Amino acid sequence: MTLKILVVDDSRAMRAYIRGALTSSSEYEVDEAASGFEALRLLPRSDYDVVVTDINMPDINGLELIRFIRNSERHRSVPIVIVSTQSSKRDEDRAVELGANSFLPKPFQPEEIARAVADCAPERSSRP
Repeated sequence: MTLKILVVDDSRAMRAYIRGALTSSSEYEVDEAASGFEALRLLPRSDYDVVVTDINMPDINGLELIRFIRNSERHRSVPIVIVSTQSSKRDEDRAVELGANSFLPKPFQPEEIARAVADCAPERSSRP
């Protein structure tokens, strides 16, 4: 069964990098959003298994996106992986406090993002 991932980052190059890291196997189907606002438009249209988001973005940032997801009845249990250049312990603590499942500082290797997603992805046997 394929897992559906939403990648949210205002950098086209970073979205492509993450997509490449995740779609190197057939386990993941990846949708992309260039902003938090675009992610909010995509979330109601699909059941995502994991959301990967940057913190620093125009309009709605990654922390606000986490807050929205955790307050949404439909999406509150969706695992969230933060990828960010803001990699201080304070930034990581804040993201986890808001409900992120994992925090990965940029830059990272393709296998690191693939591992972070796999580690927090729901078990395939629990999916319909």
